[in-house]
Amino acid sequence: MSNSLPHRFCTAPLLDWSDRHCRTLWRLFSKRAFLYTEMVTTGAILHGDRERHLQFDAAEHPVALQIGGSDPRDLAECARIAEEWGYDEINLNCGCPSDRVQSGRFGACLMAEPQTVAEGLAAMRAAVSIPVTVKHRIGIDDMEDYSGLTRFVEAQAAVGITTFIVHARKAWLNGLSPKENREIPPLNYDMVFQLKRDYPQLEVVLNGGINSLEECRQHLRHVDGVMLGRAAYQTPLLLAQVDSELFGGEPGPGAVEVVELMLPYIEKELGRGQRLNHITRHMLGLFQGLPGARRFRRHLSENAHRNGAGPEVVEQALALVTQAA
Repeated sequence: MSNSLPHRFCTAPLLDWSDRHCRTLWRLFSKRAFLYTEMVTTGAILHGDRERHLQFDAAEHPVALQIGGSDPRDLAECARIAEEWGYDEINLNCGCPSDRVQSGRFGACLMAEPQTVAEGLAAMRAAVSIPVTVKHRIGIDDMEDYSGLTRFVEAQAAVGITTFIVHARKAWLNGLSPKENREIPPLNYDMVFQLKRDYPQLEVVLNGGINSLEECRQHLRHVDGVMLGRAAYQTPLLLAQVDSELFGGEPGPGAVEVVELMLPYIEKELGRGQRLNHITRHMLGLFQGLPGARRFRRHLSENAHRNGAGPEVVEQALALVTQAA
């Protein structure tokens, strides 16, 4: 597969995790990764604190906003707003299995309504000039396996969608919790590989259960791109090898250098009223598997939440790591 595709390596939209502080950290490791926001509902964009939901740092590019919703007018308006804010892509969530999502008619339950999704995506495409993409499961509940997946994909392709990010598990909306839906339904990578073979004109990105760059390389023999979520969050240092191993570029910085590079950002954000622990909670896994990792994690966990905590807390935690090295 070509290594020039924009979605060759992506970080996943992770609810409550992949906020702008997290994405800023990830970007320091990789210039080429395509970053995705956590899902934001159309209601939150149209009626909520827009700045809190949409603000991002210019260093994050390329970055996509993931939206949750099903009303074509609302989706179109949110797409327009996202383009104004400077996002590089808008992604529609058709994969989240939570109860709240189902009651709001967005997320994975929309896979049962391919035409509704197509109408929403068509409205979004008509409203903006930036790409519109969709993220979905291989199916839900008792939906026919491959035929149900292709029926959904064909409906979206018919309105001009060309990039499909596919979480290679079914979502069981009746009987499993959102957490269980990330782990219990079996992964079926072969179904996603088959989708790419049958629709070679579409860009197919694989998501779900990918834990290493070696696995990424194997999957990229069959699909156009890969998307990592929890592995990138829990062991962010693996992102340092993305540019060199998957794009033929230079490797990213090490964990110590990334902590040092985060300090000016932390200073700036604290000056804008952010709390230190809202940033450092994403840094706890930076030294996973390395000497001093536990001391680094503990120092941040015990001190970053205190009133008035500043960059010195991070510098002290880093010193514990370098002493252990």
